[in-house]
Amino acid sequence: MTSTASRTLPLVLPWALIGAACLGSFAATSSGTTRAPFLLEMSQDLGVSMPLVANLVSLTATAWGITSALGGWLSDRIGRRPLLIAAPFALALSLLVQAWVGSFFWVAVWAAVGGGCAGAFTGVIFAEVSGRVHDSQRGRALGWVMSGQSLTLVVGVPLAAGIGALIGWRGWLVCVAGLSLVACLSLFFTVGRGTAGHTRPTVRPSLRSALSPRVLALLTTGIAERICYGLAAVYFATFLQATYGMSLAEIAIPLAVFALGNVAGTLLGGQIADRVRDRLMTFAAAMALSGVAALFLFMWHPGPAVSVALGFVYVLLNALGRPSFMAALAAVPEDVRGTVLGLNGTSASIGWIGAAGLGAAMIGWAGFDGFGPLAAALALLGAVGALLSRRTAAS
Repeated sequence: MTSTASRTLPLVLPWALIGAACLGSFAATSSGTTRAPFLLEMSQDLGVSMPLVANLVSLTATAWGITSALGGWLSDRIGRRPLLIAAPFALALSLLVQAWVGSFFWVAVWAAVGGGCAGAFTGVIFAEVSGRVHDSQRGRALGWVMSGQSLTLVVGVPLAAGIGALIGWRGWLVCVAGLSLVACLSLFFTVGRGTAGHTRPTVRPSLRSALSPRVLALLTTGIAERICYGLAAVYFATFLQATYGMSLAEIAIPLAVFALGNVAGTLLGGQIADRVRDRLMTFAAAMALSGVAALFLFMWHPGPAVSVALGFVYVLLNALGRPSFMAALAAVPEDVRGTVLGLNGTSASIGWIGAAGLGAAMIGWAGFDGFGPLAAALALLGAVGALLSRRTAAS
């Protein structure tokens, strides 16, 4: 969006839209993440090994990444409203079918469909919220939307475990489907008709303008940032178990503390993004500091309490820079914003897949002690990438 167009937007945040966006983001993320407590139950029910069920994460992430790019591109051509309503509705249907089918093959097929629906939604909702707020408030608005994703770890997973203990994994999928339908209705009433970003554009968007050197540098930087976050998010529980011999019951509170660090960092980062003019410098500083925290987290083991505190600090610092990064990425022309933020979803999926693969390789080679230098190096690359993107924007 140009600065002239940004100045015409009201300085009051569209809270109804932000609330609907948070709910949609929570439902989209919960459709895959909250599968974690049911891996053993699903493997027994479907008659397959637990690692095979766990691989649904990679399958979902791959579908998510592909459709995120396609959904963002499509939203710049037909408008955002159709996708923001259709995607959560289709997600609800895919979850209902998963709850009904009896074989792992069809669960995997519909899990991939659900991941695709979630991917088609996330980039577009970021573009929609970005287009409805003034640039000076974009960090806070996007921080709130991202908090919907972060709350999946704090609220969604424990809720899934509690409700799932009563109605099983299939019953929980039905609950998430209902949540997705509520999000669909909320977006139907909050995403307006006939305004910029909702209707077919009069000028055909240019892919060349979308994939500028600055955008490409930021998308690459985003991969490094997501790997840094994913290394901890995927392996923090295993790290505590392997390092301190903690049981599943004992790591429940540490995981909640870890998740709260992510939520706190996201919300605080949104405030900082709108108060510090140089957003990419903020992101670079947060990445550099998180790299230092990673060295202490994975290489210093004085006791469980200290490691949990370090995990909180690490994920808070990582999340602190994310709203600044997203606000900087959203500072593109309106007619290509959907494409750019859709591609961000794709780069994030690549980061998650990379985190799972690199983490597994590092455990086999050097153990969890190797996570510290690996995360620190990637954080440094992310910081350097942000600074290079900042120079590209200034030139």
